[in-house]
Amino acid sequence: MNVSKAFIERPIATTLLMLAIALFGSIAYQQLPVSDLPNVDLPTLLVTAQLPGASPETMASAVATPLENNFAAIAGLASMTSVNTLGSTQVTLEFDLSRNLDGAAVDVQAAITQASRLLPPGMPTPPTFAKVNPADQPILFLALSSTTLPLYTLNEYAETRVAQRISQVSGVAQVQILGAQRYAVHAQMDPYAMASRGVGINEVEQSLRNWNVNLPTGTINGPNRAFTLQASGQLMNAAAYRSIIVAYRKGSPVRMEEIGRVVDSVEDERTASWFCISSASPAPTPWPWPRASRSCCPCSRRTCRRRLRCRSSTTAPTRFASPFTTSSSRWC
Repeated sequence: MNVSKAFIERPIATTLLMLAIALFGSIAYQQLPVSDLPNVDLPTLLVTAQLPGASPETMASAVATPLENNFAAIAGLASMTSVNTLGSTQVTLEFDLSRNLDGAAVDVQAAITQASRLLPPGMPTPPTFAKVNPADQPILFLALSSTTLPLYTLNEYAETRVAQRISQVSGVAQVQILGAQRYAVHAQMDPYAMASRGVGINEVEQSLRNWNVNLPTGTINGPNRAFTLQASGQLMNAAAYRSIIVAYRKGSPVRMEEIGRVVDSVEDERTASWFCISSASPAPTPWPWPRASRSCCPCSRRTCRRRLRCRSSTTAPTRFASPFTTSSSRWC
């Protein structure tokens, strides 16, 4: 059967049919809806810098300004926004749709390296960046809690085990921790005890630096064999710090426990995260206390962002038969 034969034998009908299709197509094109604000995911990079103890004004002038001056020279940069808070700076870089995000990340890393010599020397880590839009909402919350382990142990477990495995999932852009409780040793000095023994705070700081080291000791070379010396001077807990010698007074050593208290604690005691459940939610398995209308427990929470924007806002409670609980999850 020849389909085109009928159109060839009737040229007038074929012409009228094509004109009708073109007319209806032009009318339908005019009726197509056009969005004034289309939802477009621009290539975005988030640069973060930390300087503990610095005011927002100091962060803006000493940290954000050198970074912004180098970022301004990157090709394809559409907009740049910086937010400065106490001890933290976030610079959001948005690029044109035609700019490849991987190539932009290489240029951003080169700009950070170039600006590093202009940054304050007291920064604990160099500025870092992530391929994530800070305006996106997290799609998954995990809350870790335990009745036998301290929070800094849970925090280490979350950072070294849980976060690394989640980051390896395809499409995950960023994994953050809320209410970080990293382990730290706090030395609380008694000014009266220090004054009575004639010890200054600079001597305490110097002794803490000198005693907590982990450096290679050296080797002993003999005629027939060689030996490598290993002497670990790294202190791991508060009990090891209490017996260190701060100074000598009248031939007697002054130890840390004599002029203050050394306790196991966390880096920032003013940072915390709470996981709450309502009475309508099913009780998690490891909950050891009676349920109330609203129960809260301190925990180590992690948030997970994906590169794909989440459209649905439906939440569903999730339960795991493990030593930690999870809060509601948002699914795409």
